Amino acid sequence: MTSRRCILLSVVLLWCITHASSEKQLKITEDKNKPPTDVDRSLSEKSPEGQLHAQKSEETRDTSKAEPDQAEKAKSEKQFASKEADVNRDDISDQQGKGVNDEAEFKRPLAKDQFQEELVIKPLPSGDIYSSFQFRTRWDIDFFQPGKKVSHYRLFPKSLGQLISKFSVRELHISFTQGYWRTMQWGQPFLPAPPGAELWVWFQDTVTDVDGAWKELTNVISGIFCASLNFIDTTNTVQPTASFRSLGVGNVTDQKFLRYALLPREIVCTENLTPWKKLLPCGSKAGLAVLLKSEKLFHSSFFSQAVHIRPICQDWQCRTMAWELRQTLNVVFDLYTTGQNKKEWSLFKMFSRTLTEACPLASSSKVYIDVTDNPQGELFELHPSSATLNQAVVLGDRRTYAVYDLKMMDTFGSLRTLNIVLRWKTSSGADMLRPLLHGERYVAGYGLQTGEIHTLISNNHPYRAFPVLLLDVVPWYLRMYIHTLIVTSKALPNKPSYIHYQPSKDRVRPHLLEMLIQLPPNSVTEVTVQFERALLKWTEYTPDPNHGLYVGSSVISGLVPSVVAMDTNSSQEYPLFSTFFPCKEESSYFVRVYTEPLLVNLPTPDFSMPYNVICLTCTVVAVGYGSLYNLLTRTFQVEEPSPGLVKRLANVIRYFRGVPPL
Repeated sequence: MTSRRCILLSVVLLWCITHASSEKQLKITEDKNKPPTDVDRSLSEKSPEGQLHAQKSEETRDTSKAEPDQAEKAKSEKQFASKEADVNRDDISDQQGKGVNDEAEFKRPLAKDQFQEELVIKPLPSGDIYSSFQFRTRWDIDFFQPGKKVSHYRLFPKSLGQLISKFSVRELHISFTQGYWRTMQWGQPFLPAPPGAELWVWFQDTVTDVDGAWKELTNVISGIFCASLNFIDTTNTVQPTASFRSLGVGNVTDQKFLRYALLPREIVCTENLTPWKKLLPCGSKAGLAVLLKSEKLFHSSFFSQAVHIRPICQDWQCRTMAWELRQTLNVVFDLYTTGQNKKEWSLFKMFSRTLTEACPLASSSKVYIDVTDNPQGELFELHPSSATLNQAVVLGDRRTYAVYDLKMMDTFGSLRTLNIVLRWKTSSGADMLRPLLHGERYVAGYGLQTGEIHTLISNNHPYRAFPVLLLDVVPWYLRMYIHTLIVTSKALPNKPSYIHYQPSKDRVRPHLLEMLIQLPPNSVTEVTVQFERALLKWTEYTPDPNHGLYVGSSVISGLVPSVVAMDTNSSQEYPLFSTFFPCKEESSYFVRVYTEPLLVNLPTPDFSMPYNVICLTCTVVAVGYGSLYNLLTRTFQVEEPSPGLVKRLANVIRYFRGVPPL
């Protein structure tokens, strides 16, 4: 029985070995009949085992040719293998094509961005020096393109880009100003700004909760610029209906997406300038930003820094949109108050530094010096002189500028530094043309109960009238009587074409007054409205209540006739066909003027009375209650007077004698 089992096991084992060898031989034959791939060829060329395997495959092919059945089988297997190779090749080509597309998408050029910087220096007729820095960053990208998230930033600040994306901001304009721009002495600035902090924002029409987004946005901006913008709330925020139109692409007319706020008491210092400089691509290490030295900028008559973000067109057809970030800084130096006592100035005297190079990331870096009043060099001279002159119509007036291109190495000379010096040849400067539009405001009245706000708007054009838009935001604690509103021009009533008034709510929102007024030529228009002072709670007063409370500046906006088109001299020779319709370039330009902020005294309680009451109360308690408490709680004991010296000596003697003391 055991022998039978052994024989049966041997037969089964032999059958398994034979079957396995036949399957292995069939698999080898199939592999030999398949066409060699590129990997097989490379392996066969490199390894000797591959060469031996190729030789054996050739021998197998010769043997298959000798046998017709095997040749037919090999032929069918070869056709099947060729078809499989074609399918694999198509799959590989599809994968390669997909990889090429992915690589092309990965290597797609990033959004273009460019950076430009400029400095304009203008000698003012008053002897002051007006310096205006402008840094412009343009990024050809759309933050709100569906399905795409912007994550790569090169020149555009990432903090501002994320702010635009998160809060769906369409436009953002913010300024920090110290001092008041004296329009009648200095003329019109390039970019006006009111004293304090001003913020106005346009949101996208996809924002559902504008007030919530506005509140969060002010807190974020407050952290970015180290400012007190977190004090912006509903009591100082308004929605203008006609002022502050959108400056970017698209004419947005729905004013519910606009918010405007002003903090007239915001103090500007180095903490606000430092984060502003960090937004620049080169910071303050290269380019024009090296001149921004804090101790020099804040020791000036006027200082203003601003950030403007808006969407613009990439080309003239406006098919795609780009974003523009414009950082501006305006400063007016009074060289007389700095102890120099001379009208001469230089970059080193104003900024304590000179220019050594342009910002490497800037595509354009230039310095402009206004030489309009010095055509022949009879008033002053520039050193080093510039051979490049540029004419431009700025604020309706044709100006001439000497240009210094910092991208050209010849600008710096052999010393590799640029220090522009202006030396006056005469003591008297050129006469300044009076600004065509000017505004003033003051508070009238007596006592601490009622008063009047007077706003004066001057039109200095000799023969043209033009409309202006007046925006006035008054805090709720000055209760305006709108029925007392009076508008007069040349002692005659001047009825506004448009009036929008939103009354205030105590501790909720301020007054909002907008008017469209036609200004007669060469006139002063006066706007008067009466108000009543409210009595605040003692916790609502500022730490210095006797100093008063500030009311923000009024905003005057309008299209002013250009000085270029204001030529009335008919004695000059012009072609007859050009003088009948006096239409010239830049016939009008947009101007925004801010008045002075108001300082209003409110009925203020005597905050020293609590101190006096506390002192008197403590005195009464200490004297009256303290004496009564001592009388009620103190214990009295009869104290015998001490014996005299004679009695004490007698007691000592009696003690030694054994007699009782006296």
